[in-house]
Amino acid sequence: MNWGDLFGLTVSPLEIFVRGSIVYWFIFLIFRLVLRREVGAIGVADVLVVVLIADASQNAMAGDYRSITDGLLLISTIVFWNFLVDWLVFRWQWLAHVLEPPPLLLIDHGRMNRANMRREFLSPDELRSKLREQGVEDLALVKRAVMESDGEISVIRLDEAETNRNRATRPI
Repeated sequence: MNWGDLFGLTVSPLEIFVRGSIVYWFIFLIFRLVLRREVGAIGVADVLVVVLIADASQNAMAGDYRSITDGLLLISTIVFWNFLVDWLVFRWQWLAHVLEPPPLLLIDHGRMNRANMRREFLSPDELRSKLREQGVEDLALVKRAVMESDGEISVIRLDEAETNRNRATRPI
């Protein structure tokens, strides 16, 4: 075993950093801006997408590296960007508005917002399932349901007085 081949650099550290940075930002934009729903609701197809993206991006990031040191440098680059983005978003709130999608209203006073549901490819059955997970069986009990930037659905329930008013005015 040749220790130099195992731990020596075979690709320029700057090239590894640049490749890793470009691919990180490309994948970041895909996941934060396009695939928001996938983060909160990981299914088999979602895991497959993540694995395929990782495999497809490996060569773009790595080039032709062969040593452990090259791989560790690439992993460090990805972790660096992830940490920096989280720190920057925490530090400057305006940046969070740029990098993370805003909350999306799904239910307003017991009525589904079908346009927003279509945007996220969220069927009424899926939404009802998410509501049941939070102990809500009747849409009339929901003041507001919002898909957060991480893909989770937050539910704000009506108070008892509002619930009785909604049931009285709701068509049969």
